[in-house]
Amino acid sequence: KEDFLAALRHDMEMVPGTNVIIGQPISHRIDHMLSGTRANIAVKIFGSDVFELRSLAAQVESVMREVDGVVDLAMEQQAEIPFLSVDFNRDGIARYGLRVQQVAELIETAFYGHDVSRILEGQASFDLTVRYDPKVLESMETIRNTLITTADGAMVPLHALADIRKDRGPHNISRENVQRKIVVMANVGEGRDLRGVVEDIRSAVAASVEFPVGYHVEYGGQFESAAEASRTLMILGTAVIVGIFLLLFVAFKSARDAFLVMLNLPLGLVGGVIGVFVSGGVLSVASMIGFISLFGIATRNGVMMISHIHHLVEQEGICDPREAVRRGAMERLVPILMTALTAGFALIPLALAGGEPGSEIQTPMAIVLLFGLVTSTVLNMIVVPALYLRFGSVRLKVNERLKRDASDWGTASRTEPAKTL
Repeated sequence: KEDFLAALRHDMEMVPGTNVIIGQPISHRIDHMLSGTRANIAVKIFGSDVFELRSLAAQVESVMREVDGVVDLAMEQQAEIPFLSVDFNRDGIARYGLRVQQVAELIETAFYGHDVSRILEGQASFDLTVRYDPKVLESMETIRNTLITTADGAMVPLHALADIRKDRGPHNISRENVQRKIVVMANVGEGRDLRGVVEDIRSAVAASVEFPVGYHVEYGGQFESAAEASRTLMILGTAVIVGIFLLLFVAFKSARDAFLVMLNLPLGLVGGVIGVFVSGGVLSVASMIGFISLFGIATRNGVMMISHIHHLVEQEGICDPREAVRRGAMERLVPILMTALTAGFALIPLALAGGEPGSEIQTPMAIVLLFGLVTSTVLNMIVVPALYLRFGSVRLKVNERLKRDASDWGTASRTEPAKTL
């Protein structure tokens, strides 16, 4: 895939006058919603003069070309087109008793037309537009001699009221927050993360490009949304961990057992980190969502095991802590494996769909979940039982059970002679 994309980009660079952005449909749509471009990174340069903006954009593009990981680099196209410039002579217009608005409306009517009525033809209706013959626009001299009627009925040629000349200018001027802008866009190549590439671009532009007074640069695109989403996910992830601990504490009535169950979080985290490394080493928002989902799945394995150990001690009367932990781990092995395998098999197609259209979000998340499930399930059956036997409340549970049995036996012994009498 990487070789194919590299060859495709190389061939497309040979086509003059084109901007080629290669990516997936969902990624393009997200990029366009975030920054108005169909690329991961949008470097926006703001200022008042269009030609100065182009010059600065060319410098930024040249600097970005040297940054490792930047692909599909292109500057926003602003082709120049011919147009006719009309600069009003306000003194001349006032001399003939006219106003600028009147002259502007007459010019608009003459060359672009003005709708004066509608024509009905059967079930269809058409605008009736009054204007000069379009062939008039082909002659500069005819335009200059266009007659304008003054307030007293005199006819004045247009060149007596305005300076008319041919000129060239951009076909489109982009604005954002009422400021003119031009955009240099780029994607991130394989092997580099979005945040790292943006930081390299910031440093290179700050060191190499000097912006005049009134001009500044802003960086937009996926990384802005990713940074904000990362902060939100960090807050939510912390809230999830605290919430899981509180629920476990309420369920087991033991902070010690709650902490031991939450050991599955780092056990699952190990596999998730391996999954991120295998998938390219880029920690995306989708991967972070996968980690949060993994926390809940990994915690479930510990809950199933420790709750069953409690059941063996409290309900089935097992008084040996080692035997209770051993039986709890063995008897919960099959249910834990069944749930893990069911989730794992469902994630395999998503994890293998990397590079296909629409897989930009689901594949990184599935890879993190899949690898995290493997490590959390395997280590849960080895690490958690050993640590629970050493630090868990199973010994306290056994002692409470023995005391309760002894108390019940003592009560039964004291009441038995009364029954015989």
